[in-house]
Amino acid sequence: MISFFVILYTLYLILFPNKWIGSLVDKSCTYVFYFLTTLILTFSFFAELTFWEEFQNRFNFIAVDYLIYTYEVVQNINESYPIPLLLFVVFVLVFLQYYILKKQNVFKNTFSSKRTSKDRILLVTVLIIPFLYGAYIDNNDAEWSKNRYENEISKAGIYSFFSAFKNNELNYTDFYKTQDLELSFRKLKGNLNTPNDTLFSEDKHSISRTVKAYNPETKPNVIFICLESFNADFLHHFGNQKSITPNLDALQKQSVYFENMYATGTRTVRGMEAITLSVPPSPGRSIVKRKNNRGLHNIGDVFKEKGYSRTFFYGGDGYFDNMNNFFGSNGFDIVDRGRGYLFGESFTAKRTNIKDKDIQFENAWGVCDEDIYKQVIKEADLNYAANKPFFNFIMTTSNHRPYTYPENKIDIPSGTGRDGAVKYTDYAIGKFLNTIKDKPWFDTTVIAIMADHCANSAGKWELNVGKYHIPALIYNLPNAPKTKIVKQASQIDFFPTLFGYLGWEYTSNFYGKDINTIDIADQRAFIGNYRKLGLLKADKLSILGDQNKSYFYKYDQQTNSLEPETESAMALEEIISYYQTNDYRYQNGLMKK
Repeated sequence: MISFFVILYTLYLILFPNKWIGSLVDKSCTYVFYFLTTLILTFSFFAELTFWEEFQNRFNFIAVDYLIYTYEVVQNINESYPIPLLLFVVFVLVFLQYYILKKQNVFKNTFSSKRTSKDRILLVTVLIIPFLYGAYIDNNDAEWSKNRYENEISKAGIYSFFSAFKNNELNYTDFYKTQDLELSFRKLKGNLNTPNDTLFSEDKHSISRTVKAYNPETKPNVIFICLESFNADFLHHFGNQKSITPNLDALQKQSVYFENMYATGTRTVRGMEAITLSVPPSPGRSIVKRKNNRGLHNIGDVFKEKGYSRTFFYGGDGYFDNMNNFFGSNGFDIVDRGRGYLFGESFTAKRTNIKDKDIQFENAWGVCDEDIYKQVIKEADLNYAANKPFFNFIMTTSNHRPYTYPENKIDIPSGTGRDGAVKYTDYAIGKFLNTIKDKPWFDTTVIAIMADHCANSAGKWELNVGKYHIPALIYNLPNAPKTKIVKQASQIDFFPTLFGYLGWEYTSNFYGKDINTIDIADQRAFIGNYRKLGLLKADKLSILGDQNKSYFYKYDQQTNSLEPETESAMALEEIISYYQTNDYRYQNGLMKK
């Protein structure tokens, strides 16, 4: 990796005249380059340690994305780590290296050595090596093991960063297995069809259909709470003995609860993509962050057809991760903590900024959950006064490093770790529900709760299935029994299932299905990261990897382990049909209304 840093200095050595060697100019250039190089290398070492602690990965596309959102990232780092101490250590190490080299007369020799023509030719040869390395060595070549941790450790951090920068968006047809497109669409339509669906479009590439109602239609308000980084195993129901989710534990017993709900990815924008668009994950970036993501068919359109207002609430600045542009360009109004970013903001939706006077606590990621719920209540009161049913999509922020929240709310001090942030998130939900129970609109309001993804989703396996298992429930449903749904489900199924309970007939271009209308044999969940695309069916996991690879496993839920299996032609055909058609529909504008 160091070879890349010496390219400029090698060019300098080739081109710099012998008569100026040892001059003030030569010494200045050499010392500046030396200190910059060692500073970057030393700093990146510590940066990689902190990145690994959070994501269990070498630098990847997440690190590339974070370069854009400097406020959130810098503030988060500043609030999570002793930055002055770390910088002091970095500079001490840089000068220690300089002192050792100076003692060995390395710089003295550099400033006294004249370069012959032969030396310059040799330097040109040296210069070619990193270019050849960059051209022919793929970062994925380091993946020699079935153990994901071993593969990640084998990589070079800075090279991984530039590799991610180069490959931030992966073209499905170039990197993944495909099959006849017509076969994929026929297979997909067969998988999407349920007893209450009517496929009506004759277009062979359309999945548009009318979903028929099987319950009497009701139109309650819907408040959807998307929990930041929330694992199913944070709850007592799934074995946690720390009592950090008392409110969700109680709520789960009073709700329609999804026993086997799986997130589609490992980041917030991936969860948003699945929830709002009801589509499987795509390789590379989430559609939320891509171009051409305006005017897409989404769950908000179904609410709009039923006469609902649609509002997206976020405690931070929705410029982060392109959230405002995505929601604002797809029919939602915005309520967020705007920090004045203008670059890239081009939506026309109404945007309301959370005022300073309405904030009791704020950290790098935004206002605390209690504060965002106050904004939700305020907007709900206005909609109720206007006799307008509402759909509110709330993205929480408190369960995120640096894990800080208002003091004296729970029995775990702020900033001491994940457990405290989880318990505060749960506390804020309980307080919110206790507050709105006195509101005139509560009895006609459904509260839906689901996580965007799990915390620390990495593991030994490339797709660590257990780290995609998330909580999901629907509370206060009219005329619905409190029940547990045991079928495997994906985030893309959450709202189609809710629409089924509400008795809604609507036009769907969704990949998600009402879980109550499918047989147990047809249960499935989609999981993935930015390179691997998975389909979980009961205990069978199929994975599509870049470089046209595919993998097949038997999944043991009790031990969260995978046992490799031989390739299944039927399973391969099915998984390709989902992901190939999803990519084709996006690339060809078929997701648009």
